[in-house]
Amino acid sequence: MGTPAFACPALEHLHQSQHEIVGVVTGPDKPSGRGKKLRPSEVGSFAESLGYRILKPESLRDDGLYQQVKSWDPDLIVVVAFRILPRKLFSLPRCGSINVHASLLPRYRGAAPINWALINGEKETGLSSFFLKKKVDTGDIILQESLAIGDDENFDSLHDRLAEMAGPFTLRTVELIEQGRVSPLGQDDSEATGAPKIGPFDALIDFGFPAPRVKDFVRGLSTRPGAYTYFRGKKLKILACRVADQKGPSDLRPGSVVLARKILLVQCADSAIEITSVLPEGKKQMDGSSFINGFKPQPGEVLGETSAGGNRKI
Repeated sequence: MGTPAFACPALEHLHQSQHEIVGVVTGPDKPSGRGKKLRPSEVGSFAESLGYRILKPESLRDDGLYQQVKSWDPDLIVVVAFRILPRKLFSLPRCGSINVHASLLPRYRGAAPINWALINGEKETGLSSFFLKKKVDTGDIILQESLAIGDDENFDSLHDRLAEMAGPFTLRTVELIEQGRVSPLGQDDSEATGAPKIGPFDALIDFGFPAPRVKDFVRGLSTRPGAYTYFRGKKLKILACRVADQKGPSDLRPGSVVLARKILLVQCADSAIEITSVLPEGKKQMDGSSFINGFKPQPGEVLGETSAGGNRKI
């Protein structure tokens, strides 16, 4: 069971193994593109190319879904990047149901573990497989594997590395269960941290934080959904930045633009960030120098403006 591209390597490794996949459950087709044509999820499209039976339920509590999965008589349900399964469903298989989660549990329980690990400046993350329980991401751990996070890594690159790692990791978990070599380890709830879903307002940049925190925030949301601010009343996504070697005058308010040799600097709480890649509303992605040439920001102009006539404090 899975929906986005993150789950495809796991499906591929299970497909290439000796294990029998009796069916795939994914999200319903969604409208996409200018024509709003219905398109399958990444897992749905991949599973179709492999010839599997596919279910695309709107609700996981639908009795028709339960009866269909029950008729498949699975020994094990494998969940990767999917919705929360009701107990009635995850209790069906003889060997239980497992989930592969993109963090070293109990840290970063929730829908956005990759984003929050980067936002919080973590140096390490990884994968955890565990048996499903009623409370989300709290089940007993089967297997864990760690992965170092690069200093300049962003969400896209870390997401892709963890997805590729999840392929063999998922298969190894299934094999441990098949061989009866699992010694589940309970999670220490006192060490748990949350990773809630990122909403639109959550991606708004606050330049009142120190520059390293702002940099981590940007890379944790780049390029999806993209950290943003406002420039002259229009949304400006900042896709990449780094802590600058220099900063403006000490009396500059956070968010103020500082220009230096065609380098776009923005003042933060303690120093400045150098913005290296942006996506202005209605425009194509460009580097900081191109933004200066095209939009001609003025020194001291403050990012965070939501209308042409005034500044918004963030």
